[in-house]
Amino acid sequence: MVEMALNLLGVLGLWLVVEYCLKHQTAESLDDASLIPFADDPEVARRVELATGKTVNAVVPEEVKPGWGNLEI
Repeated sequence: MVEMALNLLGVLGLWLVVEYCLKHQTAESLDDASLIPFADDPEVARRVELATGKTVNAVVPEEVKPGWGNLEI
């Protein structure tokens, strides 16, 4: 019985913490956060934009500088 009460208390605590952390988020900020994983690959960002209709703020990856590509330690 005590173990079940502690499990219930743990689930309730987790739910309260998630609610507290997301309290100040807007639907727009959560939507932008869901698109972050696609921002570093322009081709994937274009496909996500076509599939969802949402704009992905893609960044172009940096080019490898000469002499920095194959470092041996």
